[in-house]
Amino acid sequence: MPKAKSVWVCQHCGHEAPKWLGRCPECEEFNSFVEELKTPAATAPARLVTATTVEPLADVQPRAQERMATGIGELDRVLGGGVVPGSVVLVGGDPGIGKSTLLLQAGVRLSQAQGKGLYVSGEESAEQIRWRADRLGLSSSSLLLVSATDLAQIEAQIDRHAPAFVIVDSIQTVSHPDLDSPPGTISQVRESAAALVKIAKSRGIPIFLVGHVNKEGAIAGPKALEHIVDTVLTLEGDSHHAFRILRAVKNRFGSTNEIGVFEMKERGMEEVENPSRLFLSERLEGAPGSAVVATMEGSRPLLVEMQALVAPTYFGTPRRLATGADYNRVCIILAVLDKRLGMHLGDMDAYVNVVGGMRITEPAADLGVALAVASSLRERAPSADTVVFGEIGLAGEVRAVSHPERRVMEAQRLGFARCVLPSSNLSHLSQSPSRTVKLVGVRTVREALDLLLAERNG
Repeated sequence: MPKAKSVWVCQHCGHEAPKWLGRCPECEEFNSFVEELKTPAATAPARLVTATTVEPLADVQPRAQERMATGIGELDRVLGGGVVPGSVVLVGGDPGIGKSTLLLQAGVRLSQAQGKGLYVSGEESAEQIRWRADRLGLSSSSLLLVSATDLAQIEAQIDRHAPAFVIVDSIQTVSHPDLDSPPGTISQVRESAAALVKIAKSRGIPIFLVGHVNKEGAIAGPKALEHIVDTVLTLEGDSHHAFRILRAVKNRFGSTNEIGVFEMKERGMEEVENPSRLFLSERLEGAPGSAVVATMEGSRPLLVEMQALVAPTYFGTPRRLATGADYNRVCIILAVLDKRLGMHLGDMDAYVNVVGGMRITEPAADLGVALAVASSLRERAPSADTVVFGEIGLAGEVRAVSHPERRVMEAQRLGFARCVLPSSNLSHLSQSPSRTVKLVGVRTVREALDLLLAERNG
């Protein structure tokens, strides 16, 4: 039997070294090396290679995929319509964000619809999970609970009960019996995840894995963990807000552009059927520095409130702060307003915030940022029944964005009377007689701000 040797492995990037290092030469992370025992693979005898079938792509007959509905519409939306049998789904997020709560709710509903399910917890006992289920008002005799961390025990329980699905909370607590390193190390996470993926594929059982995150917000463990699984979901949110956003970072069976919106309440994670109305529920009408922006998250249109505060700076360098918006794009828009419109912002602090804990990265929010900043600077509030969207170029032009029809329809559904959008988008929109929203096209950001701010107090 080959003799095991001790190596030091960086828990951030997986770099191996023969001795402990204070700083990883690969990722430059400090104090990230952990000692692990590595057993060299024994020399295996030569094996005969069996012939495999090769066939043209056009002749391959795909099998119909019958997805399993979780009973949570927002989760099914992000997964692409439900859970694919034999798939492995990795759910990550900050501590206390609601990962275990969401999967427990999904597990109860799946067990009621699909039959026996197995919930494996390496962090809680069965009694603790039952207490959490009672607090959430959940109960199911088909959901089996087991507290285990050894991979061999988990596989034995799967073989014994043959569940319709498995939830493992969390992958960082699972230990592979063939490895001597402690749970949570790169070797353990990689090998344990690979073994669970093999179980899922060979038995056709969907497996949900809960993943911890590191201080940078990425899922802890090797990057190979995200490559091994079929779907990677991240649950985002702010401890100061009740809203939770579920995003698909990777999805082999659906789009990665979809999001699910939840609200954390006493009964767990509740779906938000109308996120736009919820994000705008506390908007103060007539307040300078506020604008309503029509944005797209996947195929879903959302209306969110963009706020800005511009104030004189008392330091040599003005401060720029963006919460929920792309900081670099905010800086570009401030430069465009300064250069093209003569708004002197060099001695002003500028703070931009997307209300409700939302995070917007698409350029279509540029016009909303410009309107909010100019409104705060001029102390003029735009009309409360107006929605804007459009990308701003460096020359001050307003460029077309995707899906203008869906944005306009969302504004109409929520009762807005006017929508300011790029002129190039307006020329391609169909004139529907049932539309109650007045569409106004603009070519430049100067034209848009003169239109939106000159009519009030002016």
